[in-house]
Amino acid sequence: MAGLRGVLEEAGCSSVATYIQSGNVVFRHTRKDRGALAAELEALIQKTFGVQAAVVLRTFAEIRKLAAAEPFGGDTEHTYVAFLAAKPERKAVTALESLDIAPEGVEVVGSDVFLHYPNGLGRAKLTGALLERRLGVHGTVRNWRTVTRLAEMAESA
Repeated sequence: MAGLRGVLEEAGCSSVATYIQSGNVVFRHTRKDRGALAAELEALIQKTFGVQAAVVLRTFAEIRKLAAAEPFGGDTEHTYVAFLAAKPERKAVTALESLDIAPEGVEVVGSDVFLHYPNGLGRAKLTGALLERRLGVHGTVRNWRTVTRLAEMAESA
């Protein structure tokens, strides 16, 4: 993760902090074009590490808002968030929400998807790969603990 921090700092990011070994990074940047910044970071990661990784960005305010939500009540132990690279088409969201995945739950809010896996992620019917195929948008899934930790890091950045 030290190497990743260095790459982001070289790209003009400041206050760079990483969380665990899964590519979660909190940083500041002055660029307003989120798509261009994500593309630049993806290219730098590819060049530096030889890894093709999608970069999905959220503002500090967006991550704090997500962490404050409790879409499935207080059961945050079984709640996850899929951060999507773009907002999916309404038709795809409607089709996803019509899937029979009980007892699991899904709620799409803009370019984020709240997932509830009461039987655990390992037994989930709606996997991250299936979610991406159904919505037609790349995403990355994080557990609730990671989401709240990233929000805490954003608060102190």
